[in-house]
Amino acid sequence: MSVTAAKGFTAAGIAAGIKQNGNPDLALVVNTGPRRAAAGVFTSNRVKAAPVVWSQQVLADGELTAVVLNSGGANACTGPQGFQDTHATAEKVAEVLSAKGTDVGAGEIAVASTGLIGILLPMDKLLPGVEKAAAELSEHGGEKAAIAIKTTDTVHKTSVVTKDGPDGSWTVGGMAKGAGMLAPGLATMLVVLTTDADVDSTGLDSALRGATRVTFDRVDSDGCMSTNDTVLLLASGSSGVTPDQDAFTSAVREVCDDLARQLIGDAEGASKDIRIEVINAATEDDAVEVGRSIARNNLLKCAIHGEDPNWGRVLSAIGTTAAAFEPDELNVAINGVWVCKNGSVGEDRDLVDMRYREVTITADLAAGTESAVIWANDLTADYVHENSAYSS
Repeated sequence: MSVTAAKGFTAAGIAAGIKQNGNPDLALVVNTGPRRAAAGVFTSNRVKAAPVVWSQQVLADGELTAVVLNSGGANACTGPQGFQDTHATAEKVAEVLSAKGTDVGAGEIAVASTGLIGILLPMDKLLPGVEKAAAELSEHGGEKAAIAIKTTDTVHKTSVVTKDGPDGSWTVGGMAKGAGMLAPGLATMLVVLTTDADVDSTGLDSALRGATRVTFDRVDSDGCMSTNDTVLLLASGSSGVTPDQDAFTSAVREVCDDLARQLIGDAEGASKDIRIEVINAATEDDAVEVGRSIARNNLLKCAIHGEDPNWGRVLSAIGTTAAAFEPDELNVAINGVWVCKNGSVGEDRDLVDMRYREVTITADLAAGTESAVIWANDLTADYVHENSAYSS
């Protein structure tokens, strides 16, 4: 049930007419309490969409009552009018929820958008759509909400984890969209996570940042960073259980990790999912830098698509970084075969079986004890086609 698996939440997903094809394009998630704590993580792109700027502002007090999300338009690079439209959307959500008996102001409503950049949203369709979505709010509406936020996604993405403790059970649920522009600084993603655990905004923020750092921030499909990335975590407290902070962070990470893998698995045009593990680095930052460099090497991505275990391209990618290593001590394995040893020829590359969807690359820097994992995809003709035809 996605974002409605946790008690204290309702959701809806409807077709408001924002998308010309008539597919669902507007989602609403409402926290019915009793707690309305929230936290968020957003794109690090200096060019930020109006909904990102708005949501960062309303999250300043650590509380949210609802999130409204639309696909079919990013409302990014739309000037003052775009921000006014975001404000109007939040005002409309507050109005319809107040009419349904929930006293709420626009400052308690987060807004998220996804789609093409530089196009104003059709407010004559979006605002009536908010009314329609509010009328369809349900404890069983999580899946419809997840469907409504898709853009080039081929499938909707949801995840749920329930934990049992001495004081009772509690749940973390979530939904995500994203299939392209997947790169650190989050991805071109909208993610809403919900929990019925009784956790304040400080605890939520700590858990979300800890989880995001090693999940969404380590998805690097195509090296492109979006203007709209938004990950929100809302707590209703309706379970009455306050879990141990480490246990809560672990559960949030479990959901984020699952959603991040689903994002990679649905990346535009991809035929291979590439798990890049950098081991024996001097620092974690070195491991992440090397992993990102490997993930963004287009020659390597093409080789992986062609099922060619070209380890030389891995070494050349490592060599562009500032990480600590000695070139003649580097080792590289592809799908468990150490094709490069001590910076030179290793095991027979013909032993590497690359027929399957998942490809693993292990880069051993022989410089320390730290490690990191980055997920990426191959580069395909389908990716080029989809992104050349997207605007039409």
